[in-house]
Amino acid sequence: MPKLGMEPIRRNALVQATIFEIGAAASLDVTVGQIARRAGMSSALAHHYFGGKDQIFLAAMRHILTIYGAAVRAALRGADSPHDRLARIVRASFGPDNFGPDVIAAWLTLYVQAHTVPEAGRLLRVYQRRLRSNLLHGLRPLCGKRAGEVADLLGALIDGLYLRAALGGGMSGAAATADVMNVLDRVLEGRA
Repeated sequence: MPKLGMEPIRRNALVQATIFEIGAAASLDVTVGQIARRAGMSSALAHHYFGGKDQIFLAAMRHILTIYGAAVRAALRGADSPHDRLARIVRASFGPDNFGPDVIAAWLTLYVQAHTVPEAGRLLRVYQRRLRSNLLHGLRPLCGKRAGEVADLLGALIDGLYLRAALGGGMSGAAATADVMNVLDRVLEGRA
């Protein structure tokens, strides 16, 4: 008889192991067996909980998006101006829980998977819409009609810095934050 309450613990262990293994391989070129071993269980149990590698990866990305969303919500508490709100969103995007090597590798995998796996594409679109919405909230008072255009620019820059980091850019979260804020400030000054 299975132990009651073990399923959430085992699912979480598999999600964490997936993120680690993707980070180590820098791709989704890992097996369910590798993930299961990292999590301390059999591949049969991993298949039982998730069905396959794609489902485990999607669960890992949902977990990453949950952590990201919580980081943004926490960062926004106490924002005292539209510019401060934007700075907090950018800092949360490149915070240590969201911009670590394993998480960055998982994001790169999501970008690739989004082209062929419908659920991965849906997760990417959800993230992009939420980011754009958060950016728009801070940009409307600062940019007026250009807010959508600037939000798209900042979103593309954030995604681009993740891609650069995934491909060995060696960029710190602080440097990435500074780059995005520099572009924002130039746009707001009308120089870009």
